[in-house]
Amino acid sequence: MERHYGLDWLRIGAFGLLIFYHIGMVFVPWGYHAKTAHPIPWVVVPMLALNSWRLLLLFVVSGYASRALLARGHGAGRFARNRTWRLLLPLLFGVLVVVPIQPWIELTTQRGYAHDFGYFLLHDYFRFARVRGLPLPTWQHLWFVGYLWLYTMLLVVGVALVGRRSLQPLFDRVFGTVLVWLLPMAWLVLVSAWLFPGIGPTNDLVRDSVSHAQYLPGFLFGFALAGSPAALAAIHRWWPAALIVAVASYAVAAAIELRWPGGSMPGWPYGTLFAVSRAVQGWSMVVALIALADRFLNFDRRWRRTLTEAVFPFYIIHQTIIVGVEGALLPFALSPLAEFAVLVVATIGGCWLFYLIGREIGWLRPLIGLRPFPHKEHTT
Repeated sequence: MERHYGLDWLRIGAFGLLIFYHIGMVFVPWGYHAKTAHPIPWVVVPMLALNSWRLLLLFVVSGYASRALLARGHGAGRFARNRTWRLLLPLLFGVLVVVPIQPWIELTTQRGYAHDFGYFLLHDYFRFARVRGLPLPTWQHLWFVGYLWLYTMLLVVGVALVGRRSLQPLFDRVFGTVLVWLLPMAWLVLVSAWLFPGIGPTNDLVRDSVSHAQYLPGFLFGFALAGSPAALAAIHRWWPAALIVAVASYAVAAAIELRWPGGSMPGWPYGTLFAVSRAVQGWSMVVALIALADRFLNFDRRWRRTLTEAVFPFYIIHQTIIVGVEGALLPFALSPLAEFAVLVVATIGGCWLFYLIGREIGWLRPLIGLRPFPHKEHTT
């Protein structure tokens, strides 16, 4: 398969937005590991523009990329070993080294925990128990990596079971029509409004049915889309309508959130309408973004290779920087604008520093999601 540069740029953009989204979590009235002393209710409006599709898009793009990796012809077994090494090693490193500062900040600033970080690390982080209601140790934002590994292994099992038979023709017939937009959207509406009404994600691999019901099908859709010109053509045909519907659905969700913020939202009919509008917005936006990336971004540039490599190390470290910096800023009682400016500069600068240093250290590269240095051949 040829490399799809448009989806590379889409992945880069999605991870870039994720950084700003998690900075925004500091300021909204929703729960987060580090919170400003001056929350800003209106920030939920731009946040709602992103949170119905940002993760779903990443799983779709990951499924597409998995098809490209598997198509290199090294076999499903080697593909599984490679993805296990590339995903679980950074996940383990993250849980042991990168993440611990986050629950400590949450415990000390929100849950009355009085011990310093050294004591926390030696006595509480590895207790495999709840500390003031917080389960430890934890993977925090790195749950995405664990879920992606699980879905990849399920994909490998599915490929082995299917064997030489192919479900691609069936996918092409179904999703080579307007159903490429309508069918996944209907499933997401069913999941959010009827199967799991009012239930949010838990980021618990075993007890997170609502997330698996959305993200696993999205991952498998991306895998099948990578081999389906018919489905991609249908996406191109319907993306303008999908974008219009996405914007309209977002307006409905934002209006309901502003009228009934947070937990004050009634269950019927506005709570259901909110869930439906978010599901419709989410898949409609994914369809529109895939079409736009394929049409306008499918080109290479000098920075693409660097940014494509950098997004995984950025993802690993970004939330730890955000939470750690916000925890350090709280005693200074800065204005929200000053806090936001410091967080943006510190997070982007810290992510680049983490990547630029880590990529030069051979033993550290696999721990932050980078390929090892290629072996040099010695001649005599």
